[in-house]
Amino acid sequence: MNFKNVTVAGSGVLGSQIAYQTAFKGFNVTVYDINNDALENAKERIQKLKPHYQKDLGATEAEVNSAYNRISFNSDLAKAVADADLIIEAIPEVVKIKTDFYNELGKVAPEKTIFATNSSTLLPSQFAEATGRPEKFLALHFANEIWKNNTAEIMKHPGTDMKVFNEVIEFAKAIGMVALPLHKEQPGYILNSLLVPLLDAAQSLLVKEIADPETIDKTWMVGTGAPLGPFAILDVVGITTAYNITKAKADATGNELAQKVADLLKTEYIDKGKLGRATGEGFYTYPNPSFMNPDFLK
Repeated sequence: MNFKNVTVAGSGVLGSQIAYQTAFKGFNVTVYDINNDALENAKERIQKLKPHYQKDLGATEAEVNSAYNRISFNSDLAKAVADADLIIEAIPEVVKIKTDFYNELGKVAPEKTIFATNSSTLLPSQFAEATGRPEKFLALHFANEIWKNNTAEIMKHPGTDMKVFNEVIEFAKAIGMVALPLHKEQPGYILNSLLVPLLDAAQSLLVKEIADPETIDKTWMVGTGAPLGPFAILDVVGITTAYNITKAKADATGNELAQKVADLLKTEYIDKGKLGRATGEGFYTYPNPSFMNPDFLK
């Protein structure tokens, strides 16, 4: 693996984390976004990651500062990718936006450059042709709070070159991730293929009034030894995200249960500003949710 220069396209929550983690592990990183306002926001977002690295990873002030200094910012795509060995795309989950981006990127990126999408819902084969280099294109998917939840799911599509697949697996390890190779395309990769049905089942139990969120979580935690139950996980994911996924499913399939779940999430949680951990309240109240109480599992 000869990667030295990595460009991250898209500087939202995860794009910023990917950029900083990569720089923290010694790579030169360029952050690309569509205008200077977006890049100013990215600088602020990335600066705010420093204390987390100090608290969670025991990094020194010198280490977090030198990581930041390895990042440059550019809103000119051709300049942002001029030296890139690898480009990680973390732009919005909209097919047209991604397709247009790859059409443009394919024209300006050097021949050596490998492209990776961080999409969590769309498959790489949907964009392989637009990249103009399908053999050098795959998916590289990270979890939020990448420095702690250090999974990297590397998913090839039928046209991905095995050498490229193996190089990206090595890169994922080099930036401190646990590399998880997927040999065929799968919507939701491994993690969400396991997690989403669990979260769906928990929400179904709630809308059918079988039990309350605390009892459902307690059952899962006691029965499996898991540190969090499904409703505690939903608070981390964010209730708006859960609502969007369920509403899309209800609209697409006409599933009555999914519609009931969506209605409940909207009226009882979103409309009341209870969006999960980020707002201090969702299914639980933070910073001291009841599931953290030593007596919760009794």
